[in-house]
Amino acid sequence: MRIATTTLSKIAVATALLAAPVLALAQAYPTKAVRVIIPYPPGGPTDIMGRIVAQGLAVRFGQPFVVENKPGASGMIGADQVAKAPADGYTILINASLHVINPSLYVKMTHDPIKDFAAVSQIADVPMVLVVAAQNPAKTVKEVIAQAKAKPMTFASSGNGAAPHLAGEAFNMAAGLKLQHVPYKGSSPALTDVMGGHVDLMFDPLPSSTPFISSGSLRPIAVTTAKRVAALPNVPTVAEAGLPGYEISTWYGVWAPANTPADIVKKLSTEIHRIVHDPETAKRIAGMGSIPVGSTPAEFEAYNRSEQIKFNKIVKASGAKLD
Repeated sequence: MRIATTTLSKIAVATALLAAPVLALAQAYPTKAVRVIIPYPPGGPTDIMGRIVAQGLAVRFGQPFVVENKPGASGMIGADQVAKAPADGYTILINASLHVINPSLYVKMTHDPIKDFAAVSQIADVPMVLVVAAQNPAKTVKEVIAQAKAKPMTFASSGNGAAPHLAGEAFNMAAGLKLQHVPYKGSSPALTDVMGGHVDLMFDPLPSSTPFISSGSLRPIAVTTAKRVAALPNVPTVAEAGLPGYEISTWYGVWAPANTPADIVKKLSTEIHRIVHDPETAKRIAGMGSIPVGSTPAEFEAYNRSEQIKFNKIVKASGAKLD
């Protein structure tokens, strides 16, 4: 019995010694600069949101969180770098919902957005809004549907496979329509053609469409979220306007490489929650037409999985595919 006890004690000590470096790493983290990969060009909405979070993390941890823009392939180039980075918490990814949409769109992927990453936290939810030109007589979802059933109609998006495209396809499915998709290279040219009457309507993230709604160039018909948004309190949701169950939005989140120590992931998640719910930061995020979230790692991982399933269904129904 004494021999067994001694042996177990030695095993326990050895295990503790092996675990000590990882535990020390997590407790001390961070002790140097952290790379923050944003897989889009500077100045875009993901970049702006990412820099808000990176700046907040730098202040709270007392170490630089250095943003590196790595654009290309719908965010996959930057994401791939993070997936293959050391799992020590010193390289993190700030990406948009395309992170979980891409596997449904692309025939080949060099990483798995679930298995190759540790979900840290959702930063914010970004409502989209169904808009038409000011001269369009439609004022409700039912009137838009009636128009589309009376004649062929088109909807614009910021690009094939982007959330606005899939929002339009989800609308087609929910309403039994066949609106023709017209992809553009970004929201700006798409909105210009909607306002000019060259395309009938668009589902657009609130931050880019709000200025045109405020100026009266666009009419908001409905928002795509489950609840109304503070920025447009008098605009109904698509669901309450006639299509129950309709809900889709784009969003931003933070990931680390898979197998990053759980304590480090938790530290990052906790501080991100504090950052996005800081009154001044929350006001800034709301001013961008977004809703602060700050979820736990478990909540964000579950959300990743559910969103991937939802978007996969929409992509399959639409037939959208990218090389």
